[in-house]
Amino acid sequence: MGTLKKLFKQTFIYGLATVLPRILTFLLTPFFITQLKSAKDYGVYSLIMAIMVLGNVVLSYGMETAFFRFINKKENSKEVLQTGLTSLFASTLIFCLLGNFFASQISALLEINLIYIRFIIAILTLDALVVIPFAALRQEGKSIRYGIIKIVNVVINVASVVVFFLFFAKLDPIHSNWINNILYQENKVHYIFTANTIASFITFLVFIPMYFKTKLKFNLMLFKQMFRYALPILIAGIAFSVNEVFDKIILKYLLPDNIAEKTIGVYAACYKMGVFMSLFITAFKLGVEPFFFNHAEQKNAKKTYADITLYFTILGSFILLFILVYTDWLKYILIPNKEYWEALVIVPFILLANLCLGIYHNLSVWYKVSDQTNYGAIISSLGAIITLTLNFWLIPEVGYKGAAIATLAAYSVMMFTSYFIGRKKYPIPYNLKSIGLYLVLSIAFGFTSFYIFNRNILIGTLLLFLFLGIVYIKEKKEIIQLLQS
Repeated sequence: MGTLKKLFKQTFIYGLATVLPRILTFLLTPFFITQLKSAKDYGVYSLIMAIMVLGNVVLSYGMETAFFRFINKKENSKEVLQTGLTSLFASTLIFCLLGNFFASQISALLEINLIYIRFIIAILTLDALVVIPFAALRQEGKSIRYGIIKIVNVVINVASVVVFFLFFAKLDPIHSNWINNILYQENKVHYIFTANTIASFITFLVFIPMYFKTKLKFNLMLFKQMFRYALPILIAGIAFSVNEVFDKIILKYLLPDNIAEKTIGVYAACYKMGVFMSLFITAFKLGVEPFFFNHAEQKNAKKTYADITLYFTILGSFILLFILVYTDWLKYILIPNKEYWEALVIVPFILLANLCLGIYHNLSVWYKVSDQTNYGAIISSLGAIITLTLNFWLIPEVGYKGAAIATLAAYSVMMFTSYFIGRKKYPIPYNLKSIGLYLVLSIAFGFTSFYIFNRNILIGTLLLFLFLGIVYIKEKKEIIQLLQS
């Protein structure tokens, strides 16, 4: 229990580092919704962000996870850091040069304004250069420094956006001078990515000393080993990105031009109602990933992994139920524009999909610690195939509702597939009865409150307390033991 308590403390710190920036960022959602001209503009923004998610995965090509694995296996940990840092630096530099050279062609292919392509390249380049430095902080247990840098990054981003929207956007474009010509932009989406670029650049500056201190050295043999381990992670990451963001891209091309970008905006805004679940998953993953590798050789490792998954499921189920019960309150905070509310119907599906994804991340420990990452690639690819197939089938029929259904189907299949394969390859004694019970209860209570009782606050609150009561009765002994350890 002491080990688990330490993990949860680490996760709490990473949670703050994740939650506080995301809260600041998420507060920008209603700000963007009110400041941008229309849902169409927000759709353009969401589409570009979706592309950048995929770009981040490709540019890091699984090296972060490979770094965690090899730094615990190899005696010369400095060599692992140097090789990882050098490989990502070189590949990112090549991407930056080629990307800018072919920017016009990329712009025409994706049907995205050239200036946005330039922003995408700049932001992706800067973010890729800090992947290993951030991983090194996590590995060394420097969670506080990690959190401070993340928070400062977002504060700079938010502050820049506010200044741009509230001051630069108010400049007089008619009686312009050279200052106005630089600062004023008719399309306010431009300001969002300018702010993002500034924040990413300052974050990179923070880590420049690490580059000089570590020195760029490259061990080809070590790189080959790391890349062999990382390649399935890359494939899995690409597949995951397809699951995560391709619905927004597909919406653009499958729906009529006159409604596509507006639909993306409406869908993306309500999709973000799942932010609290994704925050919890991200925070947990940041803390648990190095933990998995550090404890892989311990005698009780499998029992610890099983306990972690149970506690994750309990917390995740509570978050799902809480958001569904209080959706009508949260929408006024997160989505203040009524134009977007029509898509609230997808919220239960998105929340449940994210919960399945979180459980999958916990279940994936078996192929990571046993060096069977090819299974991660296979499972994620299966999810991507389901996502693409269902999106192409359902979006023309039911619009963004089809995209939400596809996301849930993909993540739930990935979760079950990982469990059944892992049971044979690296058996872990999960408490399936308890995990199943809490999942079923939260889904039943949440969907009942949301759809049948039309989000009645009183009934929903009663169901929420009933769920908490059942958890307390069943887990009372373990909760007390965890708190006292």
